[in-house]
Amino acid sequence: MKKALATLLALLAMQTTLVHAADDTASLTAKVAQFIDEWHDDAAHARLQYFDKMAKDGVYIGTDKTERWTRDEFKAWAKRFFERPSAWAFKSFNRHISMSEDRKFIWFDEQLQTQMGICQATGVIEQTAKGFEIRHYQLSLTVPNDLTDYLAAGVKKLEEKQAGQTPKK
Repeated sequence: MKKALATLLALLAMQTTLVHAADDTASLTAKVAQFIDEWHDDAAHARLQYFDKMAKDGVYIGTDKTERWTRDEFKAWAKRFFERPSAWAFKSFNRHISMSEDRKFIWFDEQLQTQMGICQATGVIEQTAKGFEIRHYQLSLTVPNDLTDYLAAGVKKLEEKQAGQTPKK
């Protein structure tokens, strides 16, 4: 009887721990989602705190193949956009958030409504003593598969033109 009671108590303790862990995960996920939404809102309102949410050695990869910046490089490049009332406006409408077991690293993917149409992005966030910091963010245009060949041909033509070559037909 004592063994059965001890087993029952152990199972209840495990269930309580699992429920508590699930609550902690849900709470952290909500905080991360709020942090990302605030980051996007900072850009929408041209607030320079946008860059403070990125780690000093954080990386932002834009949609152009030349766009890979550290935080400070990105800030310098984007300066002209942040001098306007709105730098850019990205609104997430679908996001998935995952995290490491120790909850120190968080990664996410999201779909965004933007001035370029629907984009997709992925990011990595580190939870530090100071709070969340974006370590990596990559923004991508979405291209319907049916347009891939057409778009690839257009990109090739543009690159040949920029390289001074006569585009091939």
